Amino acid sequence: MEDVRTDDTDSFPAWVPDAEAEATARDPWAPELIIMTGMSGAGKSRAAAVLEDLDWYVVDNLPPRLLKALTGLISPTGSVRRIAVVVDVRGGEYFAELLTVLDELQRSGIQHRIIFLDCDDDVLVQRYESVRRPHPLQTVGRLLDAVHEERTLVAGLRGRADTIIDTSDLSVHDLARQVRRLVAAEGELGTRVTVMSFGFKYGLPMDADHVVDVRFIANPYWIGELRNLTGHDAPVQDYVLSQEGVTEFVDKYIDLIASVLAGYERELKPNVTIAVGCTGGKHRSVAISERIAEGLRSHGSRTVTVHRDLGRE
Repeated sequence: MEDVRTDDTDSFPAWVPDAEAEATARDPWAPELIIMTGMSGAGKSRAAAVLEDLDWYVVDNLPPRLLKALTGLISPTGSVRRIAVVVDVRGGEYFAELLTVLDELQRSGIQHRIIFLDCDDDVLVQRYESVRRPHPLQTVGRLLDAVHEERTLVAGLRGRADTIIDTSDLSVHDLARQVRRLVAAEGELGTRVTVMSFGFKYGLPMDADHVVDVRFIANPYWIGELRNLTGHDAPVQDYVLSQEGVTEFVDKYIDLIASVLAGYERELKPNVTIAVGCTGGKHRSVAISERIAEGLRSHGSRTVTVHRDLGRE
């Protein structure tokens, strides 16, 4: 069972989107502050990693009294616009200050959002036993006693949370999807695609996920007026794409790889490199790379082109 609760509250700032708003309404450049907390073992480290992958500035196990100072880094025009802070019982005696600090943030007009990760006690026990690490509050006595003690300590904080995610029945990938849907703008959710042209005579790109060999196309190099041009130039593009079957090949490949990219997105693969190769990486691969990238953008993919060997001759 997946349990995500979003409360209606007035604690959101003017510049923090409502947690129930659609991801399409989010501005990826708007300043935000998220305080992530909850039960130890509920998945805060994984959730924090997801935020890092989305270019958030993440601080783990911060003493609450430093929260206010940290917010000074947030700037609508600076490099740090979105900060996520993980605060939990690992902070020991400092953790007890968190509710007071949250009140101070509110009085100071420092807006924030609280995400609380929870989990059933029996699942928490299983997770700790599987990783063979002690609970932060377990000094003597049973693990379950430490879990019960922590639940008492975080009860007040749970009641103030804007969003509660129950991870009892979530895999790490399910949790990542939940967090991404909560915080990411539409443009951040898709897999980033790089279409790279290259020359086979210089070797295959080491980071290629897919390789397209376009050496079946007649080489413009042997056309005198095209030899010194590149795949960026219209005469070369026209020559390459006008050959029999080439446009059909490219269009079918775009449709095929678009379905693959949809699968990558479901599996949370953040980056994909499509390498398009010809002999020297100057004419055919450049023209076809640009055409593939254009087609993928029309399918909504975030796509850039890189021409690895252009100008290498």
